[in-house]
Amino acid sequence: MADFSNSDFSTRCVHVGNDIDKETGAIRRPITMANSYRLPDDASTLNWSDPNNIIYTRTTSANQLYLQERLASLEGGEDCVVLATGVAALAGVFFSFIDKDAHVICTDVSYIAVYRLLHEYFPEKYGVEVTLVDTSDPEEVRKAIRPNTKLIHLETPGNPTTRVSDIAAISDLAHEHGILVSVDSTFASPCIQRPLELGADLVVHSLTKYINGHGDAMGGAVIGRRELIDKIKREAMVNIGGAISPFNAWLIMRGVVTLPLRMKQHSETALKVAQFLEAYPGVTFVAYPGLESHPQHAIARKQMHGLYSGVLSFGINGGVQQHNDFVNALKLIISAVSIGHDESLIVYTGPDDERIHFYPEEFQKNGFLRFSVGLESAHDLITDLKQAFQQVGL
Repeated sequence: MADFSNSDFSTRCVHVGNDIDKETGAIRRPITMANSYRLPDDASTLNWSDPNNIIYTRTTSANQLYLQERLASLEGGEDCVVLATGVAALAGVFFSFIDKDAHVICTDVSYIAVYRLLHEYFPEKYGVEVTLVDTSDPEEVRKAIRPNTKLIHLETPGNPTTRVSDIAAISDLAHEHGILVSVDSTFASPCIQRPLELGADLVVHSLTKYINGHGDAMGGAVIGRRELIDKIKREAMVNIGGAISPFNAWLIMRGVVTLPLRMKQHSETALKVAQFLEAYPGVTFVAYPGLESHPQHAIARKQMHGLYSGVLSFGINGGVQQHNDFVNALKLIISAVSIGHDESLIVYTGPDDERIHFYPEEFQKNGFLRFSVGLESAHDLITDLKQAFQQVGL
């Protein structure tokens, strides 16, 4: 197979992990839907739980290996582990590197499963101490460090606040104290932000979102140094059973091919939509890193490669009923969870959310709308927003 280590990002999206199928000559590796693989003539010395040897699909599969190779290349990591979902990837990091009675620092407003794992389950079950802080302020991170701090977990841009944390500054601070840094970079994708290049130890992705990009497969990945990834493979994949299905690995491999094209379109359209919303009288706030008004715009411009992804949050001048009426008046934009699909998705979170007290003040009063801008034209999306505003009297 050719060496693509010096190739451009877009070329690696297409070629790394792919090869000519030896049996058929197909120019795309097929889906290998097998649970079990032929053992060598002498199997007496095999490590049956080896996650890098194709024996049984719970330990790894052919399609999983191909996808891991591609993702490691895109993030600039030594190795990658692919798991069944993004939450499985996050839980894999926490399970592998947080010991009993350890202390963890985490972004205060993060994905709900992270909040529950670190705010509830790990403290209750294992005595882990967790401090939730606004990691967009490195000084808040510094003040939270304790002698037993083992991990700093960042989510940047944050879900759904879009707050941006300075990965390089926090990584430098953490490493002065021997602390591991993991970064959930799902909102950005490796096309826009590469945390390992900024000093992080591990980068996590929900492959379900932008990397797959088609809304039809679930997966998660962790990329980093080989010794760290090996630990996750052994402890959180093989022995907990979070392996990805070969079909999903194949679908995500397909999705990665168009990642650079899609992220450019998502980002350019989202900026136009954000600018429209920011100027609209009935909108109370817009949170999007590409706007100059965003509190961390300077950091985003520095570490996000000139694109700002496709997710924004905003509020409208009205209560719960008016927010719901607005969402239900949309015709093109779909009311559904998730991000990174080809179609635009919007979800309303009301003021009674269990984590609402951690949100910025503007998010709290009447709740907020998280908008994942798809691949439709900016004109059509703005037209849909306008007619929905008019229907609710804004």
